[in-house]
Amino acid sequence: QVQLVESGGGLVQAGGSLRLSCVASGRTFSRYCMGWFRQAPGKEREFVAGISWSGGNTNYADSVKGRFTISRGNAKNTVYLQMNSLKPEDTAVYYCAAGGPYINSDYVPVANSKYGYWGQGTQVTVSS
Repeated sequence: QVQLVESGGGLVQAGGSLRLSCVASGRTFSRYCMGWFRQAPGKEREFVAGISWSGGNTNYADSVKGRFTISRGNAKNTVYLQMNSLKPEDTAVYYCAAGGPYINSDYVPVANSKYGYWGQGTQVTVSS
């Protein structure tokens, strides 16, 4: 059974930092890209950041570029999201996702439909 489990969410003041972690289990994720999405109340789920299965390519939403950094563990089944300079508009439930297997080692899709496995989400709340 495939599972993605996120951790690291919480309450932080504007300008602060949080680091989200996600551990995937239940299959081999060596050819899977991984990503982070978020969903705020009343809004659709949106792409935040993604990393290719090689780890050599990343992609970010414009709203988080320069503030968030996605990285992948050596075991390929873990992914992290370092979030700095947080803003109140970053408040949302953050979801980890895995998509593949893909032949292109540098492929980082942004569409929800390209990710077949999802975690349950972790709440991030940024106070002003």
